[in-house]
Formats: sequence, C-alpha cells, structure tokens
Amino acid sequence: MHDQTALLFELFAIFVAAKVVGEIFERLRLPAVLGEILAGALLGPFALDFVHPNDTLPSITEIGAIFVLFHAGLEVSPLDLIRVGRKALLVAALGIVVPFALGFGYMHWRGDIAIESIFVGAAMVATSVGITARVLGDLGVLASRTAKIILGAAVFDDILGMLLLALIEGLAQGGAVQWVRLGILAGEAIVFALFMIFLGPRIVTRIRPGMARLSTHNAPLITALAVCLGLSYASAKIGMAAIIGAFFAGMIFAEYSPEWDLLPRVHAITEFLGPFFFFSIGAQLNVRLFRGEVLVVAFVVSALAIVSKVIGCGFPLLREGWSTSLQVGVGMMPRGEVALIVALIGLNSQIVTQATYAVVVFMTAVTTVLAPPLLRYLFRDERRLASDVVPT
Repeated sequence: MHDQTALLFELFAIFVAAKVVGEIFERLRLPAVLGEILAGALLGPFALDFVHPNDTLPSITEIGAIFVLFHAGLEVSPLDLIRVGRKALLVAALGIVVPFALGFGYMHWRGDIAIESIFVGAAMVATSVGITARVLGDLGVLASRTAKIILGAAVFDDILGMLLLALIEGLAQGGAVQWVRLGILAGEAIVFALFMIFLGPRIVTRIRPGMARLSTHNAPLITALAVCLGLSYASAKIGMAAIIGAFFAGMIFAEYSPEWDLLPRVHAITEFLGPFFFFSIGAQLNVRLFRGEVLVVAFVVSALAIVSKVIGCGFPLLREGWSTSLQVGVGMMPRGEVALIVALIGLNSQIVTQATYAVVVFMTAVTTVLAPPLLRYLFRDERRLASDVVPT
C-alpha cells in the first residue's frame, strides 16, 4: 500500500509539474514539450531531486511514447504521402543523409566510439512534423506550395527516421555492429513500412462496414487502440522499437480519422500519457554537465543540426530561388520526439553516455526553439498576402 501511495504521488507530481511548466512555455509562444522536459530536469535526481524514478515509471513512460507516436501517425495520410511527389522525397532523403553524415563525422572526429557517434547522427535526422505543422498553421500558410513540400518531406523524413530508428534499436540490443543482423533488420523494417503504407489502409477499408454493426460504444476508437498495441508488440517482437508499430498503426487509420473522430480522442489520451514520457527525458538529463567541453560540443552539434537541414533540405529547391530553399530548410529544422527517443534508447542501453545524452537533448531544444521565429520571418510575404485577401 505504501508503494502504491508513493507511486500515485509521483504520478501526480510529474503530471502537474509538466503541465504547469508546459503552460508557461505556451504563454511564451514556445512548444509545451520543452517545458515538460525542463520540468523533468528541474525535479529529477540531478537537480532538485524531488522525484525519484522507480521500477514502474519506465513502463508508463514507454506507453506514453507509444501514444505520442500513434497520435503523430494519425496525422499522416498514406495517400497524401504517395501523392506528394519525388521532390518532397528528395528533400527528405538529403535531409537525412547530410545531418547524419555531419553528426557522425564530427563525433567520430573528436574521438567518440563509432556506436555513440551513430546514435548522435541518428538523433540529428528526424524532423518534428507536429511542430512544423503547428507553426505553418499559425502563420496561415498551410495552403502554399512550399508548405506542402515541407510537410510532405517531413512525413517522409519521419518514416525514414523510423526505419533508421529500427536499425539503431537493433544496434543497441546487439552492443556492436553486426552487419548481417542489421541487414536482416533493415529488410524487416522496409517490408513492415511498405505493408503498412500500401496494404494497411486497405485492411481498414474492409473492416470499416463492420464498425457500424458493433454494439460496443466507440468501436472505431477501441479497434484503433487494439491495433496500436498489437502492432507495437509485433514491432518489438521482430526487433524494432515498439513506437515504430505505433506510428504505422496511426497512419493506417489516418484516412478515417475525421469520420471516426479519432484524432481528438487519441489526443486526449496523449495529453495524459505524453507528459510522463517527456518528463522522464528531462529527469535523466544531468544539467550539471553543461559546462566546459560538453557545452562546447552541444553548441557545435546544434549548429551542425541547423546547417545540415538548411543545406540538405534546401539544396533540391535551389532552382526555385533562395527564398523557397531557405523556407524548406528551416521548416525541416526542428527535431522532435524521434531524436529524443533515439537518445533515450542509447542511454538506457548504456551505449550513450550522460554527456552525449545531454548534447542531444540540448540540440533538440535549440532547433525547436529557433524554428518558429525564423519561419515567421521567412514567410512574411506569404503572411502579408494571406492577410490582404478579403473574403467575399
């Protein structure tokens, strides 16, 4: 009973602290997720030492991560993904190759072991679809061609990032580079992704008529949640991260999300479970490490993370002008959940050190904070045109 009471108090403290600090960040027009991470860093064992993670919290944290990615998947329509075109795919591909090469190259050059350098490079890869979409929506430019390229590329980026995360997860479990095993894992990840993109939505379409005949209340939501948990388990079973299955589970239901009102309902679940995940990221961050060499490395990696996305993602659009190229590059700049999960996997596997983990969290925060004001400036002409249009 004492353990149960202590757990309930910790859950209460974590949830309230994360939401309060997140609200402060929202009022400052910054992403709430950064506030939730900061709350964990402040109250965790490396700072105020108010919350002590126990054996139960990691399980709740993992469930929180699963629903964060399930929610993200619900916003990614496979049909829109297929229609978005080769240009967005090229932007996404270079937006993965360049950041990974620079991140891995710098860490390896300064003497870090290969596996740790791979983790840093992988963390620099993924773009946060949610943050980018939120900023472009607030600016009122989602209908522009550039915004569609950004969002399409960000979606491809996330899927390619998911496949890379599958390889990283296998690397973490193996403890060393096992190329045959990684090749098999890559094949499994690609087959899994193609099946979910092309066949998954068709399966949902076939079961759609049966939803109306079910007596269970909220049958579509219950079915989607069951598929989410099932695919998370299947993904983990074949050697990939559970969140990969959750992401694709959301994606196969994306087409019918408006009809079944799935997004706001899953969002409510994520609003409850998500803060535990982001708080735990901050709680494992040793803020005392941000001095000397670690601080220098954090600034260098953050600069490389910014430059790599601007150059890598902007290069395919240079023929359309510097303005468009910069808009796309900066739009792809903010990192998000995947970068943090990669770092957390590495830390929990004891492959990434506390110092390297701190560097990745710092890089994620910097790119996420800088993107919104830069996008507001770069889209100033589009915003002016949108405000000049008077409805008839």
